[in-house]
Amino acid sequence: MAKSSKDYFGLPWLVSVILCLFLGPIMGILTRFSEGKILAGLLRLFFGWNLVWLIDFILILFTGKILRVVNL
Repeated sequence: MAKSSKDYFGLPWLVSVILCLFLGPIMGILTRFSEGKILAGLLRLFFGWNLVWLIDFILILFTGKILRVVNL
């Protein structure tokens, strides 16, 4: 499980930024599934992979957290 204080599997900020930059859509989906949020992962897989990763990238740069709209 990912730690609550850091996103992308509890990795440091710089590693999260690099992963988000190059593998953002995949990492966002995998993060949701690893947290046990199946519905959020499926929604991200089918609808949110194309734009939400850009929002995640901006949020990781400035806040260190990724966007969580659906927590189911």
